Amino acid sequence: RTRIERNVWLVGLWLTLMAQGGLAQECNDAVRATAPDSRYTDHGNGTVTDMETGLMWKKCLQGRIGSDCSTVGATEHHTWRDALLVAESESYASYSDWRLPNINELASLVELRCYDLAINETIFPNTVSLFYWSSSPNVNSSDGAWSLNFRNGRVIHSDGSDYRYVRLVRGGQ
Repeated sequence: RTRIERNVWLVGLWLTLMAQGGLAQECNDAVRATAPDSRYTDHGNGTVTDMETGLMWKKCLQGRIGSDCSTVGATEHHTWRDALLVAESESYASYSDWRLPNINELASLVELRCYDLAINETIFPNTVSLFYWSSSPNVNSSDGAWSLNFRNGRVIHSDGSDYRYVRLVRGGQ
């Protein structure tokens, strides 16, 4: 292969791995877990409650279904405005008050000792290792909000027309 063909192949492989949820999670076992299994109560209906924050989360990212969140259902990623509308219209597990989390709530899910999936994979299986919308707008932009990358826990400002993943929450605020 030529250098260009090899680079195109590597980029294609990387995009495939990212679409499948990223590479293998790496955790530093010498660091105390910030989001251990014991912090969550699994209700057996696709929802979990974070006992530290009191928030109830959908186990699967929006658009994924199944006990292990591996089945792709509806569209997985959305613009910010569409993500807000999806959250507003969601009815799941007998609850209709789902919403996009604010950036602090979303960041509370980050497992600080892990990388290339900085979230508890047991509690939130098959999380895609990319950016997720928060409900927190950027005050310097009329159509943008903060998003969090579950690959590494990084928070950035995203343009509202960007496509990001959605994880819904209820309670709190």
